Amino acid sequence: MLLVFRLIGESFRFAWDALRQNKLRTSLSLLGITIGIFIIIAVFTFVDTFRNQIQSSVDKLGSNTLFVQKWPWIFGDNYPWWKFMNRPEPSYRDYLALKERMETAQGVCFEISTSSRTIKYRSASVEGATINSATQEYDRTWNLEFQAGRYFTESEGQSGSPVCIMGAEIAEGLFGSEDPIGKQIKLMGRRVTVVGVFKKEGEDMMGMSQDKNVLIPMALAKGIFDVNNERYNPQITVRGKENIDLEEVESELKGQMRAIRRVSPGQEDDFSLNKTTMLSNQLNLMFDGINIGGWIIGGFSILVGGFGIANIMFVSVRERTNIIGIQKSLGAKNYFILFQFIFEAIALCLMGGLCGLVLVYILAFSITHLADWEVVLYAKNVILGIGVSVGIGIISGFWPAYSASRLDPVEAIRS
Repeated sequence: MLLVFRLIGESFRFAWDALRQNKLRTSLSLLGITIGIFIIIAVFTFVDTFRNQIQSSVDKLGSNTLFVQKWPWIFGDNYPWWKFMNRPEPSYRDYLALKERMETAQGVCFEISTSSRTIKYRSASVEGATINSATQEYDRTWNLEFQAGRYFTESEGQSGSPVCIMGAEIAEGLFGSEDPIGKQIKLMGRRVTVVGVFKKEGEDMMGMSQDKNVLIPMALAKGIFDVNNERYNPQITVRGKENIDLEEVESELKGQMRAIRRVSPGQEDDFSLNKTTMLSNQLNLMFDGINIGGWIIGGFSILVGGFGIANIMFVSVRERTNIIGIQKSLGAKNYFILFQFIFEAIALCLMGGLCGLVLVYILAFSITHLADWEVVLYAKNVILGIGVSVGIGIISGFWPAYSASRLDPVEAIRS
């Protein structure tokens, strides 16, 4: 064990001497490794950051939630829109039937929304707000957090009381530091009382946030606009019970919707059941493609750097031929010489790899503090960068090390 540590120590010393004595030559050779590791780890770091932030947005939809909609969540160039064009929108009648029939559902909710609306309070106004309307089960199908106030009571939801819950940005724009609870605002020509304010979430990667939303009861919305109109994006949200698999909930929901819509056996569904895994799968495909691109671009740089390291090692073997001969004449085994030069190549590649990782860290740190967008260099990517560096060191250093280990000691000393 002591021999191995001494061998590694000597290899790092030789590698440092090569860098110190031939700064330009060695630095240029290490540059390829540095650039390659930087590209690969930078791509992986940004992909992981994007993936985690988008996934957290997707998770807001709920892992056990299904959405009954007209259009399926399909991504790509060949979207067969003509197949879905004539489908009926989910209706309030569909919701009532599902609510009565679904046994595996924790909650069934009918929702509509209209965007780009203006909300007023006295002389203050907020433009670009989204008005959501939902049945009473909205709090069972979505995870709601309040920074003030409460959710609708059963009587408010059933009777269509003029009440609302607003997002944090809407509350700040209308009331500033005032308490909004109990105040009356004007939306779509109606005066409604604020009973709650959603907790501030901030904008996420997919733009899903309650901050600019106002929620009103469905019974109230019925008196304001046509809740079944396609322009208001009607949908039915179904959240399954915690102890029941999503596949079981989906199977029951599909059967019930076919029965409600009276779809004949063998006939294609006239509705779509969308779920978060569809988004996750598409995101995984997209990010996997970006990762492959990172490997290809960074791989070329690493390949060039590997040839540079191999060239340095051949030069090192030639410069130290007489030293190799002396070591062999004193009893050094072939494997000792082999490992000495392989460890030296690994040490050089690690220097280049660590420089690449430092550059990635500096870039991530700068973006996090200057652009106010958190980029994290994950430990798995650091380990990957070090692993790739070691692998390139072994590959590029093996043949020079092998040729050094096969030298004849007498001929080596004479050289």
